[in-house]
Amino acid sequence: MIPATLKFVVSNLRNLVTTPLAPDNFLIWKSQILKTLRANGFSSFLDSKTSPPEQFLINPDGSSSSNPSYVQWVLTDQNLSASICSTISSSILPYVISLESTAQIWSALETRFQATNRSKVIQLKNALHNVSLKNQSMTDYLSEIKNIVDQIASAGSVIDGEDVIHYILNGLPQPYQSFKSAIRTSPLPLSLDQIYPLLLSEEINLASDAAKFPAAVNPNVALFTSRGRGQRARGKPTYNSANTNRNNPNASTLCQICSKKGHSAQSCWHRLDLQYKPTIKNTNTALLASSDTTEANWFLDSGASSHLTNSLDNLSMSKPYLGSDNVTIGDGNSISIAHAGAGILPTPSRKLRLSQIFHTPTLKYNLLSISQLTKDNFISITFDPSGFTLKDLATQEILLQGPSKDGLYAVPMPSPSGSNRALSA
Repeated sequence: MIPATLKFVVSNLRNLVTTPLAPDNFLIWKSQILKTLRANGFSSFLDSKTSPPEQFLINPDGSSSSNPSYVQWVLTDQNLSASICSTISSSILPYVISLESTAQIWSALETRFQATNRSKVIQLKNALHNVSLKNQSMTDYLSEIKNIVDQIASAGSVIDGEDVIHYILNGLPQPYQSFKSAIRTSPLPLSLDQIYPLLLSEEINLASDAAKFPAAVNPNVALFTSRGRGQRARGKPTYNSANTNRNNPNASTLCQICSKKGHSAQSCWHRLDLQYKPTIKNTNTALLASSDTTEANWFLDSGASSHLTNSLDNLSMSKPYLGSDNVTIGDGNSISIAHAGAGILPTPSRKLRLSQIFHTPTLKYNLLSISQLTKDNFISITFDPSGFTLKDLATQEILLQGPSKDGLYAVPMPSPSGSNRALSA
């Protein structure tokens, strides 16, 4: 007589296993079969080490008779075998159709698919290593990586969350370089749930920068700038980091990097040391930037696509500019670019990279491109009627705060002395 639990399994196993066994879903299929049989007390029939009862019993008079337990075992085993075979696809069924017991079928399938899964995991990990953003949206790119990671998990292997982040960053193109550097050097570990919205936000920022039209000019403050489009010089020359400082008899020259007098940023010993922090002697110095609006100050500008300076001393690395672009200022006039290079903007906590600075000697103000500054350093800049705040996006640390004066947001040079002047960047 068939027990009620066996009758339930035989009648419902095919419906309980949602997808028939195929070459690419063994672990999922195995999990569904195993849980169903275990829940109904039949998991021992899958174990090849479990022996069936004796087929015959020896009677007291020495004769033998059929063992009822064996008969019941065969009844159960054959019903389970038939039920399991009903959940196997036609392409795999020939490999097990000749096997006699449930345990033999189970063992043969495990042996066959174990090697297949190892090979599949290797292939999937190779695919994960080679995945890249290409022309996809960030959402599609992250979905592709998640799909591969899920397939690896279904094949019996696990990818650590930090490794997944590593694969994600490796597949991002050059425009995301500053974002990748910020994530990799973050002192705090980031989870996948945290990095996903950051990636989507970075995609929006890059798209906005690429499609952004110049902002409207305030006629009272002609700080708006844009570079004219022209035929650039071919090639991509590297910046010359050699000492290009011009002889300057003025001993009061202030270095933007170390805040010491007597030399410029180009000849500073610390110009290539990203770990260097300037020594501030005044312990009461606050993060608030000075409100002085001298020409040495930097001004935050939402309309500038690159950083612009009137002083070559603000470039720690520079080369003569050979392109045909120019800078259009607020009154409509165009001024030429003399040099291109890079520099550093110190803050009390760390130095900010200025990756693309154009030297325009006739420019009245030094302008910081907000989009370039935030993108290169993974920071945010917020504005309110009283001033601005620079914040590290990874640690949420406030790097700098400064006031607003006459509608301008000035970031002055750092003070080298212990005077009452507030600390600048």
